[in-house]
Amino acid sequence: MQTNTDISAPEQRKPVLTENKAWKPYQIFLFRVAFIFFIIMSIPGSASWYKGFFGIDWTSVHYRDLYDIARFQPAFLRGAGRILYGYGEWLVILGISIIGSGIWYLFDRQRKEYTKLNYWLRVIVRYRAGIGIIGFGFTKLLPVQMPYPSVGLLNTDFSDLTLQKIYWLSIGIVPWYQVFAGVVEVAAGMMLFFRKTTLLGAILLFGALGDIVYVNFAYDGGVHVYSSYFALYGAFLIIHDIPKLYNLLILERLTIPRNYYPSFARPWQKYLRIGLKTLVIVVFLGLLFYVQTLNFLYDPYKQPAVSGVKELRGLYHVAEFRINDRLIPESPNDSLRWQQVTFEKWSTLTYNVNKPVKLDLSNGGGSPMRDINRTFELTGVAGGRRVFYYEADTRNNVLYLQDKNVARARQERAAAFEPKQPEQADNWIPKEALAHIGDENLKIEPLALTTRRTRGIKTEKEKDPKRNRMILRYSTTDGSRVVLEGTDEHNNSLHMVLKRVDRQYALSEGKLEAGKY
Repeated sequence: MQTNTDISAPEQRKPVLTENKAWKPYQIFLFRVAFIFFIIMSIPGSASWYKGFFGIDWTSVHYRDLYDIARFQPAFLRGAGRILYGYGEWLVILGISIIGSGIWYLFDRQRKEYTKLNYWLRVIVRYRAGIGIIGFGFTKLLPVQMPYPSVGLLNTDFSDLTLQKIYWLSIGIVPWYQVFAGVVEVAAGMMLFFRKTTLLGAILLFGALGDIVYVNFAYDGGVHVYSSYFALYGAFLIIHDIPKLYNLLILERLTIPRNYYPSFARPWQKYLRIGLKTLVIVVFLGLLFYVQTLNFLYDPYKQPAVSGVKELRGLYHVAEFRINDRLIPESPNDSLRWQQVTFEKWSTLTYNVNKPVKLDLSNGGGSPMRDINRTFELTGVAGGRRVFYYEADTRNNVLYLQDKNVARARQERAAAFEPKQPEQADNWIPKEALAHIGDENLKIEPLALTTRRTRGIKTEKEKDPKRNRMILRYSTTDGSRVVLEGTDEHNNSLHMVLKRVDRQYALSEGKLEAGKY
């Protein structure tokens, strides 16, 4: 019986070695360019990164402390990041690298290879990519990056959602898929920490992040540059092994990889290598997983952390609506009448009116510590959806509400030709009510209370912009019927009767939702 491959042929029995001692001139040139390029790309270029790093309280670590260490990209050139869809800075760095390689050539013309330097460049790229993608992956592994839709979002017209919002919500409704994506990303990062699994990790990294790059372009997601950053790192690591893979998979030849590894002969070198690797793994796998778990359970970064008034939670039909004692008949075309009210599990009230607002095109991310600044409920949502954060004096049944859409307040003031006003004083809530409301910072599980959260809430309060505000008194027995009375942001008196709607959704209820409410 004959086969297509003669295993006795000399060219089949002879191992194929894929690395030569002396490099070709073009390889030397490309290496010099790549070395300068990836070194610059791997250095944090923002002063805020260093401020954050040196400001970490290691006795009380917040997940964002470690995430921000891992999450950075080039930020050296102000304004360049806005050119060519955000890739302008990369082109500038590439230009610097080409010029730098020319200068390097003038001082090092006789060099025939850079095997040792290439090894250390790959180490830098491996660890930079590994740390970064693990930080990225944990927000999916413990699904907080794309939350399950709030009640308000579930009752928003599909045509009122941006492309980006549709994609994020489509992942949020299937949290186990989000977990799977997180597993892939974290596994890729773990593999990059070890030399023998670098190729597998790089292939996973390039495949997973390459898909995310395309998705962000297709859905106008906004993080295509950052995902491209890791896809580029994965591609660089794969290139080293392409000749071996070609010989093995395409030419079907016996291929024995021959890689350069430096000798760590002295004891201090061995201990230093093992110690640094162990430190990275403990911090970015062990500690980061722990603090991310606390964030998922008690303080999810896109959702408000503080529980709302339990008896009010749900979707409501506005059965009666009066403004300045004038009854407004039910009509979907009315620009004053509230059409639909939701009270979320957390401290948010939403309602619809037939009056568009300025669209927030962000994804509601970032690192806000205050619930009022966590805006995933309103970002990417057009139409007339209003989103208000409230502080509840449950002893007197009063809600003190502030508009989470700051852009809306600015838009309304501009439309009314109101002059710029000074920042608001914090005395609009009576001291007695503040005593009943309590400190927002202390309302979460003590395990999740960190120095960063405490500092962040204080700083955000000091910088809080002017917002639209309402004060509403609520009354209800079991939540099926709620009466709201008070004043809106324009000092109009309001009176409304809400009736709870027990709506059944085609979507199955989320089984893996962040937060404890």
